Amino acid sequence: MSLSIGQVHQGDCIELMSQVEPGSVHLAFADPPFNIGYKYDVYDDRQADADYLAWSKRWMESVHRLLRPDGAFWLAIGDEYAAELKVCATREIGFSCRSWVVWYYTFGVNCTRKFTRSHAHLFHFVKDPKNFTFNADDPALRIPSARQLVYADVRANPKGRLPDDTWILRPQDLPDGFAADSDTWYFPRVAGTFKERAGFHGCQMPEQLLARIIRASSNDDDLVFDPFTGSGSTLCVAKKLGRRFMGTELSPEYVARVTARLAEIRPGDPLDGAENPLTSVPQTANGKAIDPNSPKRRTFARGKRKTASERPLLAENE
Repeated sequence: MSLSIGQVHQGDCIELMSQVEPGSVHLAFADPPFNIGYKYDVYDDRQADADYLAWSKRWMESVHRLLRPDGAFWLAIGDEYAAELKVCATREIGFSCRSWVVWYYTFGVNCTRKFTRSHAHLFHFVKDPKNFTFNADDPALRIPSARQLVYADVRANPKGRLPDDTWILRPQDLPDGFAADSDTWYFPRVAGTFKERAGFHGCQMPEQLLARIIRASSNDDDLVFDPFTGSGSTLCVAKKLGRRFMGTELSPEYVARVTARLAEIRPGDPLDGAENPLTSVPQTANGKAIDPNSPKRRTFARGKRKTASERPLLAENE
C-alpha cells in the first residue's frame, strides 16, 4: 500500500517511508530534530549521541530508497551533528554532496560565552552526481548582483546572479557578500511577529528559502517529500509552486494544523516573505538610532532573560 500524494501522514517517518514507492520522489527536504533539547509535543529531542546518529542513518537510508535516480535530497541541520550526518550520507549511504550551503539568518540565539548562533547548514545531496535537476537558469532563483545594487553598472547581467561562507557584520550593507550563486544565503528566520508565522511550531522555515530549493531541484508537477513536516511550510511552498507533495509527521496535532493550512492554499498563491531580503531591509544609514537613555531602552535592558526552553533554538555555553 502506497501513501497518498497531496497530504501529510501521521506516524513514524521510517515506518511510513516504507510505504512509499521506491524511486518515486523527485525532491526530499528534511529539517529533522537537531537533538538539542527542543521541546516538541510528542518527540524527545535529547537522545544519546549513538542513538540519534543511528536513527538519522535509518531515516536517511529510507530517503535514499524512495528518491528517483535523478532525485535530490536537501538536509537542514545545526552545528552539533552537521559533520556526522554529512559523512554518513555520503560515505555510508551513497549520496553525493553537491553543495554545503550556510543559511545566515537574523533573529538568532544570543550567546554570552561564544559567538551568537545565527546560521544553520543546508546540505544538497544527489543520488547521481552526473544526472540531477538543478535549474540554474530559472530567473526566480537569481538575485540582483553587486553591480546592479551598488554600482548601477550597465554591464551588469539583467538576470542577476545565482545564491559565501564568510563573516558579515550586516548583510544589508554588503549586498555583494551574499550572492545567489554562492553557498551562504541570507534569509531572516521566521520570528514570532512575522506575518508568515504559522504559530503552532517554533522551528518554521522561511517560504522564500524553501522556494529557492524547490525551484532549483524540481520542476512543475514533480513530487516533493518532507519526512518531518512540522509546520508544513515545505508542503505549502511546493503546492504554491505547482509541485505535487507528500509529508509525514509524528505529531497528530501538527498533522491537523498542517492539513488545515494546506486547505487554504491554491497553486500559484504568492509566497510569504521578502523575495530578496537584501533589497527589502534598510541600510544602516537609513536606520533608526536608539537613545540609550530612553525608557524603552532601559525597560528592555532590565527585561527577563528567556530560558533555553523558551528560545527557538538551544545553544551550548550561552
